[in-house]
Amino acid sequence: MSVSFEVTQSVAIIGGGPGGYEAALAAAQLGAEVTLVERAGVGGSAVITDVVPSKSLIATADAAVAIAGASDLGVQLFAKGKDGKPLKPEIAINLTAVNKRLLTLARQQSDDMRASLVEAGVRIISGHGRLEGDSAVIVSTGPGGTDFDRIEADTLVVSVGASPRELASAKPDGERILTWTQLYDMPSLPEHLIVVGSGVTGAEFAGAYMNLGAKVTLVSSRDQVLPGEDADAAAVLEKVFKRGGMTLLSKSRAEKVERVGDGVVVTLSDGRTVEGSHCLMAVGSIPNTKGIGLEEAGIQMTDSGHIQVNRVARTSVPNIYAAGDCTTFIPLASVAAMQGRTAVFHALGDVVIPLERRRIASNIFTAPEIATVGWQEKDIADGLIQGVVHKLPLAANPRAKMMGIKDGFVKLIARQGSGSVIGGVIVGPRASELIYPIAIAIERRLTVDQLSRVFAVYPSLSGTITDSARAMHVVDHTIYGA
Repeated sequence: MSVSFEVTQSVAIIGGGPGGYEAALAAAQLGAEVTLVERAGVGGSAVITDVVPSKSLIATADAAVAIAGASDLGVQLFAKGKDGKPLKPEIAINLTAVNKRLLTLARQQSDDMRASLVEAGVRIISGHGRLEGDSAVIVSTGPGGTDFDRIEADTLVVSVGASPRELASAKPDGERILTWTQLYDMPSLPEHLIVVGSGVTGAEFAGAYMNLGAKVTLVSSRDQVLPGEDADAAAVLEKVFKRGGMTLLSKSRAEKVERVGDGVVVTLSDGRTVEGSHCLMAVGSIPNTKGIGLEEAGIQMTDSGHIQVNRVARTSVPNIYAAGDCTTFIPLASVAAMQGRTAVFHALGDVVIPLERRRIASNIFTAPEIATVGWQEKDIADGLIQGVVHKLPLAANPRAKMMGIKDGFVKLIARQGSGSVIGGVIVGPRASELIYPIAIAIERRLTVDQLSRVFAVYPSLSGTITDSARAMHVVDHTIYGA
């Protein structure tokens, strides 16, 4: 059903990543005059150098693992030698071909997004944008910043994203010491990749290159990978990493990284050194907010340079909104997209549902994947909420047995007393897909009984969700309103 709006406002957007892209589409749909300023290409770093290429690389690594493990399912690969005897084939990774494919996919996605904007009537300007007060955007379009465009608009949206954080003691050179945007220039698989940082980015790339066949050492300053995530999920991932041959150095802070000849040396804070062929620095990101006129416009910022926004993506200046990794909200592409839409809906008077952190599903694209939504078990332990937790291993699921899945689980969290679903964790293949019914249950305030009554296909991995919900059933029907 389409809704018609009488809108005469103009909207100017700086940054064409997921937040800026969705803001532009939403504004055009509501009838506004829309101008989008983007320096690298529509889709921003999320599409061109981050999410799309990295997840494409991970998909290739998953395929390599699937081939290597096919013999467990009775599928055997062999070739005959000259003597007629079977040879054991080896899986070979052509990293140049892999990188070419994933960068091509990223560019195709960017082109498709640009075409969608053009079709919607969005004016796109290539260049560097900065605010001029609270009502205009100045765009430098010429080489060396010699040519300028001035765009006046009623509503401004800032969605400039973030860039890899660089350390003075580990300066990336693009050849041996790398950020995650520079990995795709490697001509061949690294002989020994040292990954500094065990957060989401570090864990994803460490796992991917391990599964592609590289020797990997993961340096973590914490006592466990993925600090801040579900402890049980992190434990499963650590077990899989170690089983795959990865070296995990926990409680080991990297003091400096140096290039030595055709390799790198990572010096730890306790004096130990680790030698490798390449080093990936995955130590967080910094917002691209410096020097674009935010402070001059009166926008409140954090000490880290992030833009303060509320639940409708509005800044401290009423007609200026912000979306994505440059803000104080959760740094996810899906969140940036929702912020962009929410910002425009609010600015142009459409129906708005303020963003709620506890209803945002997220996923870590390791193997196995780790998906979470809502309140977590640690929140219950910390006394933030009263809840009940039930966990079932995926290995007990009949579909998982058929697929040869040995690692992973479904964890369901319900509010004590009412039985409402308030959280969940899934560790396993395609957890990013499986978390969706739990996210719906949280959004619609379903109880575990209501969730358990939904038919799941048999056999299916999603059946473990209903099994977990069924196990949390309480006989007192007055509690559940049955």
